[in-house]
Amino acid sequence: MNVQRRSHGPAHFRRLYESHPDPWRLRTSAYEQTKYRKTIAALENRCFGSAFEVGCSIGVLTRLLAPRCRALLAVDIIEEPLTEARAACVDQPWVRFERRQVPQEWPDGTFDLIVLSEVLYFLSPADIATVVDRSAGSLAPTGVVLLVNWQGRSDDPC
Repeated sequence: MNVQRRSHGPAHFRRLYESHPDPWRLRTSAYEQTKYRKTIAALENRCFGSAFEVGCSIGVLTRLLAPRCRALLAVDIIEEPLTEARAACVDQPWVRFERRQVPQEWPDGTFDLIVLSEVLYFLSPADIATVVDRSAGSLAPTGVVLLVNWQGRSDDPC
């Protein structure tokens, strides 16, 4: 098994978005649409006061999470996809988008929901451990960390 030693940085993601504005086909892929349905279903009927989504990309999942949250901070490592994400959620003013590199730029505050959807495998083992610590430190007592991970092989050569 090839274990990644360093986290992918902004340059990796810029290259992906330069090649296609939706490099994972988040809006059109049957896999992605099924994943979104299952992700939202996993939350059952819960509503959350404050939520944090890491790696929001163009905001497709963000838009689905927003109705369940009173406040939602969605972040991505580069600015390019955030323009589209902001447009996708323009009618949801309780959603904020910021460019942040996680785990180094983890936000202050406490969250009732932390969403890590298909982002951890872009991080080094050390950065994953830091995400675990930061999640635990910023999670409200009855909060939820929602982890979604692909377990198959990736087409991503990096």
